[in-house]
Amino acid sequence: MTNQHHGSCLCGQVRFQLNAAFQSFFLCHCHRCQKGTGSLHAANLFAPGAELVWLQGQDSVQVYQHDNTRHCKAFCRHCGSSLPLLAASSGLVMVPAGSLDSEVDIRPTARIFMDDCADWGKTLNDVPGFSGLPS
Repeated sequence: MTNQHHGSCLCGQVRFQLNAAFQSFFLCHCHRCQKGTGSLHAANLFAPGAELVWLQGQDSVQVYQHDNTRHCKAFCRHCGSSLPLLAASSGLVMVPAGSLDSEVDIRPTARIFMDDCADWGKTLNDVPGFSGLPS
């Protein structure tokens, strides 16, 4: 498994490096992750004890902590892209899969909070796929 990963935000203001192997990869369908991503689920990788190094733009990283919950999200204050987050209490680093520029060497471990999954997202295997915009 690769022990070093690189990533960035959409606008390129923030760049980071993660030194550790990923232990798990969850596709979370909870309502908070749906709201936070504007999508069907969040796709987050977890690396306990990882070293998260901000290579550029750490001052552009904003963290949102949802009141009275453990749910929090780091994002670029310029473009809104999701970014890694270090849970100081546990030493666990959560990395949004889409923020990585390097290949992910782990497949999703599980789809979690499926009771919250939007009905339209439960049967996506039958939806046609295209390499670009359909004509």
